[in-house]
Amino acid sequence: MLDDMLDYLEHIRERPVWQPIPQPVRDLFHETLPAQPADLATVHAHFMHDVLPYAVGNAHPGFMGWVHGGGTPVGMLAEMLAAGLNANLGGRDQMPIEVERQILQWMRELFGFPESASGLFVTGTSMANLIGVLVARTAALGTEVRQSGVAASGKRLTAYTSAGAHGCIAQAMDLAGLGMDALRIIPVNDQYQIDSAALERAIAADRSAGFTPFFIAATAGTVDVGAIDDLAVLADIAQREALWFHVDGAYGALAMLAPDIAPRLRGIERADSIAFDFHKWGQVPYDAGFILVRDGTLHYDTFASPAAYLRREACGMAGGSPWPCDFGPDLSRGFRALKTWFTIKVYGAEQIGQVISGTCALAQYMKQRIEAMPMLELMAPVGLNIVCFRYRSDHADTVNTRLAAALQESGIAAPSTTTLNGHVAIRAAIVNHRTDTRAIDALLQATLVLGKELTQTP
Repeated sequence: MLDDMLDYLEHIRERPVWQPIPQPVRDLFHETLPAQPADLATVHAHFMHDVLPYAVGNAHPGFMGWVHGGGTPVGMLAEMLAAGLNANLGGRDQMPIEVERQILQWMRELFGFPESASGLFVTGTSMANLIGVLVARTAALGTEVRQSGVAASGKRLTAYTSAGAHGCIAQAMDLAGLGMDALRIIPVNDQYQIDSAALERAIAADRSAGFTPFFIAATAGTVDVGAIDDLAVLADIAQREALWFHVDGAYGALAMLAPDIAPRLRGIERADSIAFDFHKWGQVPYDAGFILVRDGTLHYDTFASPAAYLRREACGMAGGSPWPCDFGPDLSRGFRALKTWFTIKVYGAEQIGQVISGTCALAQYMKQRIEAMPMLELMAPVGLNIVCFRYRSDHADTVNTRLAAALQESGIAAPSTTTLNGHVAIRAAIVNHRTDTRAIDALLQATLVLGKELTQTP
C-alpha cells in the first residue's frame, strides 16, 4: 500500500489531472453494510482501481482549480506515523501536544506575536475563522455571553469584511449566533482590496443606528483573484474604532515565509487573530488549519470547560494544563501537528518560502503568456498566484463556462471559473509545488485549441 502511493506520486504527471467517474464505478459504492471480513489485498485493489483514479487531482501539477496544496511524500509518511500512534490531542500530558505547542511557538515567531499568544490546529480556515469570531464575541460581550447568550447583552453586534472575502466569514457569523445580516459586506477597489473609506462610513453609520461594531475580517489572499487587503490601514481603523482585527489568511498568510512576498502583508503582525492553512501554500497534506490569537487568556476564557471528567492534576497523565480542548470546540483531535512538524523540519522554512515565491513567479509567467496571445484576455490584476482570464468570443460567458469544463474533462489541466464584474473568467490558482512552466503552457495551449473548437460548434 505504501509503495503504491509512493509510485502514484512519482508518476503523477503521467496521469490525467481529473477524469469523470463512470456510473458503473459509482454504483460499486452503493453496496449494503459488509457483514463478513474481506482480504486486505482485495480491498486495496478495489481502492487502486475504483478510488485513486477518480480523485480531484490536487496533487497533480496541472491542478489549478482551487487553492489546494499538493502535499508531499514526507507529509504522507508523517500521517502514517500519526495514525499508528493514534493519539487524541484533546488533552492529557503527552508529547504529541508538545509538538503542537512547538508549531505554535514557530507561528508566534513568524507573525511577531507575543509569547502569551495562543494557537490551535483545526480542520481548516473555516473553523479557524469561526473561532476568531467567537473570541471576538467574548471580547465584546464578556464571558457571560457563554451562559446567557447574545440576546441577554442587549447589544446588536456588527462585523465587516470585503465583497471578496470567503463565504465562511458569513457562515461564522451564522454559527456564532450573530446572524449573517450582521455582517456588512464592504465594496472593493480596483485592486480588489476592501475600500477602507467605505468601511469607515459603514462603521460610523452603524454606530449612529445603535449597533455595536466589534469585528473586522481582513483577507490576505482573496479566493477569486488573490488580493491582499491593506492590512496596515485596517489595523489603524480597528485600533481607532476599538474593534477586533482578524485576518483570514487561508493561504496568503504563509507568504510571510517568502521574503519577496512578505512585505505585502505589512500590518498582519498587528492582528488580534489570524486564520490560515498549512495544507495550502505550506504543502502539508489535508487537513491542517490553524488559528493564532494574540490574547491567549481571552482565547482560553472563550472555550475552557469546567467538566469534572476533564479535571487537571499537577502530575500524572491529567497534567499538562491548559489543554488544547480549552481553546476550541473539539475534545477529540487528531495529530495534525506531526505532518506539519515533519514538513517544516525536513524542508525548512526557507525552501517552503521559495515554493511560495515560485508559484507567484509562475503566475507572472502565465500573465505574460496570456498578454502575448490575442485570443486570450486577462480579467484581473495578478497580485499573487491566481490568474483570471478568458477566451475571447462574442458569447464569452457561455464559451468560457463550457471551456473550463472541457479543460477539466481533457485531463490536461483543471482550472475553475469565477465571476468578475459580471463576467465569467477562467481561474488558475497556482499552489502546488509540482507545477512548472510546462503545466502552464499545457493549460494555455489546451485553452486555445478547445476554445477554437467551442466557438466553431453551434
